[in-house]
Amino acid sequence: MASKSTPITLREQLLVLLATLLAVLAAIFWSATHHAFLLYGDAEAHTHIARRLFDSHRPGLGQLGSVWLPLPHLLLAPFVAIDPLWRSGFAGAIPSAICYLLASLGLYRLARRWLGPLAATMALVFFAANPNLLYMATTAMSEPLFLAELIWAVLLLVEWHAHLGEPSENSRQWAVIAVLIAAVLTRYDGWILACLAWAAMATALFRRARLTRPGFVLASVALLAAPLAWMLYNQLYFGDWLDFMRGPYSAKAIELRTANGAIPPHPGWHNPWVSALFFAKAAELDSVARGWGWALWIASLVGIDWAWRRRMDNHPSPAIGHVRTSPLWTLLLWLPLPFYAYSVSFGSVPIFLPVWWPHSFYNTRYGMELLPALALFLGFFEQAGSMRHHHPRLDLAVTLLLFAAVGANIAAMLAQGPLVYLEGTKNAAARDQYNAQLSAALATLHTAQPGAIALMDTSNFPSIVPRAGMTYRQTLNESDKQFYAAALAAPADHAQIVLAFAGDTVAQAVASHPQGLRLYRQFHSSRQPDASLYLAHGFPDTVYQFKDSQPQEGRW
Repeated sequence: MASKSTPITLREQLLVLLATLLAVLAAIFWSATHHAFLLYGDAEAHTHIARRLFDSHRPGLGQLGSVWLPLPHLLLAPFVAIDPLWRSGFAGAIPSAICYLLASLGLYRLARRWLGPLAATMALVFFAANPNLLYMATTAMSEPLFLAELIWAVLLLVEWHAHLGEPSENSRQWAVIAVLIAAVLTRYDGWILACLAWAAMATALFRRARLTRPGFVLASVALLAAPLAWMLYNQLYFGDWLDFMRGPYSAKAIELRTANGAIPPHPGWHNPWVSALFFAKAAELDSVARGWGWALWIASLVGIDWAWRRRMDNHPSPAIGHVRTSPLWTLLLWLPLPFYAYSVSFGSVPIFLPVWWPHSFYNTRYGMELLPALALFLGFFEQAGSMRHHHPRLDLAVTLLLFAAVGANIAAMLAQGPLVYLEGTKNAAARDQYNAQLSAALATLHTAQPGAIALMDTSNFPSIVPRAGMTYRQTLNESDKQFYAAALAAPADHAQIVLAFAGDTVAQAVASHPQGLRLYRQFHSSRQPDASLYLAHGFPDTVYQFKDSQPQEGRW
């Protein structure tokens, strides 16, 4: 097994795609049979937003909202337009699975810039066989998309730098910019990634006295237009160009509504060091089994040292046939660490871990953003310990031992329960009762009067609508703006069904304007506000199967 990297072949890349396709298909089958597509409330919300783009009394881009960036929902829209995919939650798995495949291929290609096939394969297995990533690849969450963008941004940046001064330079530059624009429109991490990647490109061109060439200036303007377009959208639709930062649905506003003034809102609040520790621990628990973290960080540090020692490695490479770019460019993959150290401290983005106080689950999936860096630098660790020139058999034995360790880690993670999946089950447990009971009740009413309009706030339980066999156009909800406001002023005049949760705007409207409404059924849950279903007078009497005032106790 030669230590020098050899040119990557098409056959290698096809094998990577085939292996990862089989892996993600198995993950999709598992999620489908375990009803795990929509465990996360955010997965429900993402499909809800994408569906509202056309299934609404006010269809259009305004349904994207002001906080979450638009690209994940735009990519979801074609799939949630297909009713069976939307109602089952399978719609979210399609774009996420594709992003998983792209991320895996990109990571392997990036690793092969400096590593041989075996070391690159080890990095790929550590990344692509990660149980948390495989689960995320079956959901509507945005992590697989951003991981693909992060990896390809670094890969294309490396390839652009390796071909500076060649005819393909301009097309490669635009490929980098396109991926960075996608990242900017996916997650706010992408804004920092775009800034750093652009700075790296500008520095490389400045050193060659080419910074002001028209092609790069135009590409820079295109990249800058992406965040500015989002701010303009916020201004046009919500009246504040920074509504995503300071609006009523922003992370800051949510923190202020839920904070207890007696204690800090969460660990790491206004403390970047503690925030960095929480994020690093989340990354560790997302990547390796409990108790294996020390080995992960040692391997990463050795990999960083290997990359640093080869920072001036700019000689012609047999692997690529051009200038070999320094592996230090891959340090961009570590961007999530400082980003979340700041975001947890000052950006109202908490992370809770079951192993540290307050011993809970919240945003554990954020640690997955460090998975590409940990995987690639594990490959660098293998390369750093290479002794092939002197003891090729011993080196092969060490490589096989590392493969065995990666496999044992995956098995241990599955035995312990993948952290991100476990958080999903905790998340779903708080919604399961109402998702089942309310959707069943609405389905009964919908069957009795298919044309009935339901007045409800869909923000907390968006899945009850598809599970009831209804569409959002058969509701009047908070995204309908003026139609919703009119319905709140006279519920019985605008809707035949009214679903109210204790304390929400619909409940307040019913209390203020009860005329023409009759209580149909009440629901109670120890984890959620009480819910009440009302029917307008004139609704078929055959549906009154329950005593109006008899609460239906949940099993939680």
